Amino acid sequence: MDVKINNNPKTNNRFWYALDNAAKIFPAIITREVTSVIRISTKLMEPVQVEAFRKAVLVVEKRFPYYLVQLRKGFFWYYLEHLPHHITIETDDKECCRKFEKGDLLLRFLIWEKSISLEVSHILTDGGGAFEFLRTVLILYFKECGVAIPEDFSYKKPQEKWSEEEFEDAYKRYFKEEVPPLVRKSKAFHLPFSLNASPRFHRTIVNVSMRDIKRVAKANRVSLTVYLAAVYLYILQDVFEHLNPISKLKMSKILRVQVPVNLRNIFSSQTMRNFSLFVMPEIDLRLGHYSFEEILRSVYHQMELETEEKLINKNISRNVGSEKKIYVRSIPLFVKSLILKAKFNSLGTSQFSGVVTNLGRVDLPPEVADKIDYFVLTAPPPNKMLKISCAVVGFNERLTLCFGSVTKSHEFEERFVRFLNENKIFAESEESNQINS
Repeated sequence: MDVKINNNPKTNNRFWYALDNAAKIFPAIITREVTSVIRISTKLMEPVQVEAFRKAVLVVEKRFPYYLVQLRKGFFWYYLEHLPHHITIETDDKECCRKFEKGDLLLRFLIWEKSISLEVSHILTDGGGAFEFLRTVLILYFKECGVAIPEDFSYKKPQEKWSEEEFEDAYKRYFKEEVPPLVRKSKAFHLPFSLNASPRFHRTIVNVSMRDIKRVAKANRVSLTVYLAAVYLYILQDVFEHLNPISKLKMSKILRVQVPVNLRNIFSSQTMRNFSLFVMPEIDLRLGHYSFEEILRSVYHQMELETEEKLINKNISRNVGSEKKIYVRSIPLFVKSLILKAKFNSLGTSQFSGVVTNLGRVDLPPEVADKIDYFVLTAPPPNKMLKISCAVVGFNERLTLCFGSVTKSHEFEERFVRFLNENKIFAESEESNQINS
């Protein structure tokens, strides 16, 4: 484990540790607009009690000392160093998912009326880790407000000692030297929409009936994630087919969606750092038009295959194997950053047309769930090539989709909602402002 405990995290003294495998790319690509910041928002039934929330955060900080870190630059690699500051709690009146500045902790809380939002850098953790942290804060907040929490409900209780596994780089634990890496994929189709003026990022929130979409997914014998990825590909196909003939000749006819997978559900790990990879179901329009049923069937089988443990191992092998090579480790950081940025563009967003990331269904004790209206997950702002992403989270009878976009057009989101409604899935959209959700 790449952790230097000259000063042990257990004592809250200074310590540092290396970035995990997934985090290494982000310092090289972060800009004022491509921030790599995840946001999870909680809409409460009543206004936030600020002092009770502050007390809950102070308690939780002691349970998660490995999150009290700043990004530092070494000669060969970036690393995370303990920063003995309290997590900031701000008024939610600035841009959504804004960049963390040098010397900041890599997470912040934002409050506005009935809303609590956590923003966290992908350098620190992924959506799964971020939500587990927010979940603990919410439970302790409501406990401060007088809500009785069942003793047998499982969460990371502040009186429990954290384990070293919680801040391990789990990719390295499951790396297998002998597994061959994955083959590089071809370039994918990208939406042709014009970009917004800066600041570009805006969101469209879509409220979907959980009952309706579960009924339709169950009738088709697929998961919600498979169904939504198939809809995404179908809408991409629709956009492509409405292009003029000249534009079609210039565009790639490979439509591919990136779907992150929480590896904690596949491998045994309690890590609170990044531990997710992605699968990329695709369709090839050179073979002709696909019906939705054909896309759904294809996505289902591709995702079943790509989430098998052996293929996941190939993905881990590709990512971890390169950083273990001696010549890679010896490259100075400023050169390495240029290489990583170029690799991100050539092996990253050029290979997929969109993103569907599903946090899953929120699990909270009924006493807490009764105090919450809904959740919103916002994926990191997409770059100019990708343009749009979709983040999903379910709570009670509501599935919330958040489309993050840097384009002037709302065509993609509108077609997505129309498709759901046409298939007897109630869905309605609302343009979100930059803040407060």
